[in-house]
Amino acid sequence: MKAGSRALGVAWSDGDDRSVLCGAVVRADRVVDGVALGSCSVGGDDATAAVAAVFSELGREDVQYLLLSGVAPAWFNLVDLDALHEAVDRPVLSVSFEASPGLDPALREQFDGDALAARLATYERLPDRRPVAVNDETVYVRAVGVDADEAGEVVRGFTPEGGRPEPVRVARLAARAGRAWSEREGFAREG
Repeated sequence: MKAGSRALGVAWSDGDDRSVLCGAVVRADRVVDGVALGSCSVGGDDATAAVAAVFSELGREDVQYLLLSGVAPAWFNLVDLDALHEAVDRPVLSVSFEASPGLDPALREQFDGDALAARLATYERLPDRRPVAVNDETVYVRAVGVDADEAGEVVRGFTPEGGRPEPVRVARLAARAGRAWSEREGFAREG
């Protein structure tokens, strides 16, 4: 990965009704090159649109990859990776940090009717998670727009230490700070 290669990392910090999301543009050499905030509803179906809006707000044509912290933020507000890939016209990689039997049982436990059907349809369209060795850790990657080998190279290229890609790590810190500030200042924003 060239030092100037850029990825947009997106992570969430959930509140009671809204989840603050942050998009952080980070170069492969760890330079933070841009940040934008957004939000989505907890338990809703607007996470995909919220990520696309943050990407659009940044207006960064130099971003080569979009890395997400998982696919089920904000109490199962699932991200549709194919729709997001189409919206941003970049490879989209979702990175998770623990082995998992999958979301199907949890979705069936928490939802029913149309809400369950919509989430299952999105979930079943997702590409399989593939383990990727990063430094001394293993992460699990779903990728759209790149093959498994390139996805592994991208994740490793943006992870100088540990197992969390730097764009996602920075986005996670900023999302948490944004939510804490919003709650402390008493701001509530719908949309």
